[in-house]
Amino acid sequence: MSPSMTKLAPAVVMLVGALGLGGCATKGFVREQVAAVNQRVDGLETKLQATDTTAQQALSEAQAASGQAQQNGQRLDQLNARVDGVEQQLQQAQRKRARN
Repeated sequence: MSPSMTKLAPAVVMLVGALGLGGCATKGFVREQVAAVNQRVDGLETKLQATDTTAQQALSEAQAASGQAQQNGQRLDQLNARVDGVEQQLQQAQRKRARN
């Protein structure tokens, strides 16, 4: 062997060894890591469901309030019309009195 090959051989052996030993994770390690992630996902899913339920309730209440506001607006319009009619009758009565 040449002198440069003898210097290079240990480096190649160490590189191959490092690549071989650094390989894959064990199944147990992967299961532990996946279990931790699944736990977090399950917790977030529970919170998301609670938030969704709260949002749906808020939407229902907002829609009910909107309907009630529309009814109140219609009632106010009816009352305004009645008040306008009463005011007109009052003005007509005052004009008649002023003529007499």
